[in-house]
Amino acid sequence: MNIDLIPYVAVWSVVALSVIVLFVMRKMVARKEDDHLHVLHGAITEQVNVASKLDAIDKWGKILTAVAMVLGLAIASVYVYTSFVTRGA
Repeated sequence: MNIDLIPYVAVWSVVALSVIVLFVMRKMVARKEDDHLHVLHGAITEQVNVASKLDAIDKWGKILTAVAMVLGLAIASVYVYTSFVTRGA
């Protein structure tokens, strides 16, 4: 039983790279974030925009991180299983 895992590793690599890209994007957007609330200065709309962008990035970051973890564990378990099966045969 010999399974070619290269396509699965390629898909996992794309997902892992997208997690890294989201991490960098979040850092860049978070630089614009202001920790103080400016109600009278009219900057509240910019704060709301930055907060909504960060929420969207965080949501997709969590989803893609979970997908990357599940794919990585599945690929690793298939690799270990096939190595034990081929060693015993």
